[in-house]
Amino acid sequence: MKNLIITLLTVIFVSGCTEKKEELKTNSSEKQKTETVTLSKESRERIKLATEIVREEQYSGSIKIPAVIISDQNNEAQVGPIVPGRVKKVFVNVGSNVSAGQTLMLIEGLEIGVLKADFLKSKTTLNFTEQEYNRQKTLAEQNAGSQKNLISSKAEYEKALAEFNAMDKKIHSIGLKDDEILNDKNDLHSAGDLAIKSPISGVIAERNVVIGQYVESSSVAFKIMNTKSLLVEGQIYESDFYKLGSNKSVEFVSPSLPNEVFLCEVTYKGQTIDEKTRTIKIRAKVINPRSKLLPQMFGDLIIKSADSRKGIFVPSSAIHKDSEQAFVFMQENDSTFTMKEIKTGTEFEDRVEIISGLKEKDIIVINGVFELKSELQKETFGEGE
Repeated sequence: MKNLIITLLTVIFVSGCTEKKEELKTNSSEKQKTETVTLSKESRERIKLATEIVREEQYSGSIKIPAVIISDQNNEAQVGPIVPGRVKKVFVNVGSNVSAGQTLMLIEGLEIGVLKADFLKSKTTLNFTEQEYNRQKTLAEQNAGSQKNLISSKAEYEKALAEFNAMDKKIHSIGLKDDEILNDKNDLHSAGDLAIKSPISGVIAERNVVIGQYVESSSVAFKIMNTKSLLVEGQIYESDFYKLGSNKSVEFVSPSLPNEVFLCEVTYKGQTIDEKTRTIKIRAKVINPRSKLLPQMFGDLIIKSADSRKGIFVPSSAIHKDSEQAFVFMQENDSTFTMKEIKTGTEFEDRVEIISGLKEKDIIVINGVFELKSELQKETFGEGE
């Protein structure tokens, strides 16, 4: 009998505990579903609480990716002599603006003098053989000259012409023109001197020579950059790459130049994905007429998304994330706000797609979400005590 009584008491105790646990679980679940915050008018004004009515809309936002300005290799040049020589004069410094064809420095050397002398010699020989050939042709036409002399003069002329053409190409290859050598009145092109000229217009970014320095044919004396046209390089995540579509027009903004937007044109989309960052390289050309943009300047590329869709989109400021869950605060009345779990989709620049959890005409908090969450935690802790 004693054992029977003990058994009955044990069953009653366990059953009571189970019911108590179920009751607590139910209350906890109901509490989870109805987490609300009540704020006075003064509190709402203090945190500048703002709301928005949920509506379905057609949205095609933009993607913002970090980017950096880089120089356009088509608009920069490294300049140096093709033949060795000693620097005689330098006409520019770092920061100097130069035009295409402008003389940057003057070098002198024996090889330059030899080339000029050979060119003048070949020119003189050509003139002489041409005159002799023309004279023999005239005599042949008048039956006053021999055919042998005509053939010989023609051969000498053609030989001289070939030698002159070869020397002419050599002269042009080092940056000289025929009239620059033949013009004896121009002191700049006296024997042994060579003018090194700029191939493009731009700004001298580097100067690596001084007067009296001996420079080899492989030396880089100057680096010239034209910053009127630059490139913007950015890295876009592979998950956003498809949003580019066929868009070519993008924008560049930089914190260094607030309130200014630079229009760009996409010139290159990478064909490989970086294994570490899972990003793809994007390059765009930007016109820089006022030279405000500089190489290595950081900013953002703003690309209009080709992924346009209809649905419910809310400001990103309205969403509170806790681990892998996302929530918004819905307004029940003027002073009461309920936290509700939602499921998000595509994220654009400043708005987020809502897949489930909201419907049209719901009213959500878009400013003051952090303060509401903090107030909710205070109330939860107070109940726990």
